[in-house]
Amino acid sequence: MKNKILLLAIATLSLSACKSTLQVAQVQPHKNTSITSEIKDNADYVNFIKPYKEGLDKQMNTKVSHTSVELNKKGNNSNLGNLLADFTYEGAKDWASKNNIPNVDASVINIGGIRAIIGAGDIMVKNVFEVMPFENEIVLVKMKGSDLDGLFNYYAETEKNNPVSHLYIETQGKSLKNALINAEKVDVNKTYYIATSDYLALGGDNMKFFSKGEIINTGLKMREVFMEFFKKNPEIKASTETRLNFIGKTNE
Repeated sequence: MKNKILLLAIATLSLSACKSTLQVAQVQPHKNTSITSEIKDNADYVNFIKPYKEGLDKQMNTKVSHTSVELNKKGNNSNLGNLLADFTYEGAKDWASKNNIPNVDASVINIGGIRAIIGAGDIMVKNVFEVMPFENEIVLVKMKGSDLDGLFNYYAETEKNNPVSHLYIETQGKSLKNALINAEKVDVNKTYYIATSDYLALGGDNMKFFSKGEIINTGLKMREVFMEFFKKNPEIKASTETRLNFIGKTNE
């Protein structure tokens, strides 16, 4: 009986609450203030950040290399795409040699991860940050030769210009015609190590084929590797060789 009375009391209070009028505090409208050059800078704030800004600007405008041609993302085998895929391969290879990994066979990166082009002339630190603003890491994916069909079929089906290094992929009509690693046919009984980004290794850009492999973390930041190799090469000579050959593809 006591429980029934308690439930009745709760129900009554609930109904009363539903009928209560909601009191809203008075709202005073204010005119929007446009952010324009007419608004003066806060002098104290400007003076506070000035030494930090000057230091950062100096660092970002430090020359790391030079290119006589524009490095861009045009076409299936762009010079910038090929260059960064090569840097990824070389960085992973250097790491592997110091960490008991027998070899690195190839690399795969995504064109969408390259966020800017580099104009002809001096290459500055800021240009490398603009090209790779993300904190992606290089990983190795250990794969059986028999599982690499997924990688090659991905390119055949998508005809996407995601840059590669030490690979040759030829397709026609979304069918695979030829697939080579280091100019050789894939040995289905061999183990291969593919360098890529952690984003792609985990299935990014629909690269689900990497799930058949074993991910080996290197701890290498892609941008830091790119920076290192730009510095090692005072004059950049990016490859324009054909690595992705999509025969009959209408849109470059």
